[in-house]
Amino acid sequence: MRERKKIKVKPKFYIFLTLFILLIIGGIVFGVYRYLLSLTNKSSGYNGQTVITKEVKKDGPVNILLMGVDIGDPQSKSANDPKRTDTLMLLNYNPNTKSANILSIPRDTLIKINGKNQKINNAHAINGIQGAIDAVEKLLEVDVNYYAKLNYEGFRKLIDSIGGVDITIPYEMDYDDAGQNLHIHFKKGETVHLDGAKAEEYFRWRKNNDGKGGFATGDLGRIDNQHDFISKVIDKIKSPSIIFKLGGILKSIPEFVETNMEPVSIIKYGYIVAKLGSSNIKMETIKSTPEYIDKISYVIYEPDKNKEILAPFREEGIGTSENKTLSIDKKTVKVMIENGTGTQGLAADVKEKLENKGYKNVTTGNAAAAETSKVTAYNMDEDINLILADEFGISNVDVLQSSNSQYDIVIILGSDYK
Repeated sequence: MRERKKIKVKPKFYIFLTLFILLIIGGIVFGVYRYLLSLTNKSSGYNGQTVITKEVKKDGPVNILLMGVDIGDPQSKSANDPKRTDTLMLLNYNPNTKSANILSIPRDTLIKINGKNQKINNAHAINGIQGAIDAVEKLLEVDVNYYAKLNYEGFRKLIDSIGGVDITIPYEMDYDDAGQNLHIHFKKGETVHLDGAKAEEYFRWRKNNDGKGGFATGDLGRIDNQHDFISKVIDKIKSPSIIFKLGGILKSIPEFVETNMEPVSIIKYGYIVAKLGSSNIKMETIKSTPEYIDKISYVIYEPDKNKEILAPFREEGIGTSENKTLSIDKKTVKVMIENGTGTQGLAADVKEKLENKGYKNVTTGNAAAAETSKVTAYNMDEDINLILADEFGISNVDVLQSSNSQYDIVIILGSDYK
């Protein structure tokens, strides 16, 4: 039996093969990058306005305003015609808690524009993207770092590109709007596979033709429906099978999406959210109260009831203890810095550092001579001590429950302070 000859592969062949593979990978990456860049390049705002958002701070949260706009005037063919935001959500990723938060803002939320009462969904129609961003920042006292705007045609294309989702219909849905060519007909309790067109119907439903069977809470009920739908979409996108649909996704929506996110940021935050478990993605609606003003129905935002919800959207100094999210609300917490050293101006220097980190209510004073620096927090969760130690660089922390202190946090600077 003749012995087979071994075929020798020259080193040059391996080099060529490696380069060839790298070129293919590079071509794919470049193609994706160019696609994402095309979304960003369209970001011209409203009638050519320049959109201004806040820079993401190091180790700080990133907030992305998601806008779903309606069709505007059905008879108009102009892309620049005023359009209201039918859906308004703030997506947050906080690197300290390694969690994502989606906060829905009802479209009937009361705001002021030029001194007049307006619903927040009109902000985009009146002043474009910048108007919507300004309205959300002022209402919630948060920074918006990026925005992404999608119309309903793009919404339909996106859902089709991921293969649709299955959902059990929670209500009898029977509604027609000939003006918008919107016709919604679902039976309560049936499980339906929603393609793009059907998903839009489900997403937009609020009431029936006979005025019955709709949400008792109006748009707030519709938002609950939307959250259920979004959770299904997130599950679908996080499934391994989505990798085979990426080509369709990339082809389907570029003309319908507008954003100011750079391609690198889209990839970065998309990858982060894709890795998160369902327990680390939380959906909420702002706490508010329905009210009629001059016979117009509004939703009145209540700041005091939203502090905990908004903490991840605002703070750099956030941590977790077991299943609790602990935070320092830098815009409302009252801090006293007392100088217990012989170094003049030390308390003022520390105050400036805290203000640069976002603290808004900081007072300085003098204390008796102290060798050891100390932080005392009043009426906070006992588990917050580690967060306070890390935030202020002082390991000596006490958390006390007392109604006598006029400050939430008192910092004594001792001679050991660096």
